[in-house]
Amino acid sequence: MDNRSSVEIFTEWDIVAARQLGRNEAKNSGFGTVDQARITTAISELARNIYLYAGKGKIEIERLSIDGMKGMTIIASDEGPGIPDLRKVMEDGFSTSGGLGAGMPGVKRLMDDFKVESEVGKGTTITATKWLR
Repeated sequence: MDNRSSVEIFTEWDIVAARQLGRNEAKNSGFGTVDQARITTAISELARNIYLYAGKGKIEIERLSIDGMKGMTIIASDEGPGIPDLRKVMEDGFSTSGGLGAGMPGVKRLMDDFKVESEVGKGTTITATKWLR
């Protein structure tokens, strides 16, 4: 089996599909229910951001096995407007959509590794990894 699967994000239903895929992958990777929920929540936030701000993009989920450590990486990518002020987006409580603002800082807290690459006018790629304890 390939260790990477993905969901294209165009509609709100795709957010649901991405969450479901993430939950299944997390469960199959051996994550407990709490970490499954963390991973699913992170995917939900990332997919929602693609839908709201870029209009379309992709959530990829990759199972990892490196030096005996197992984990899961979520790659959220789009070719949307990009993020003009990354520092501001990473502040707790910051929201441009009127949401709760758990957004990016929330995803960073839920996962173990978190990296954002964004170029205005070109798009954004967010990579977030959770390691199996």
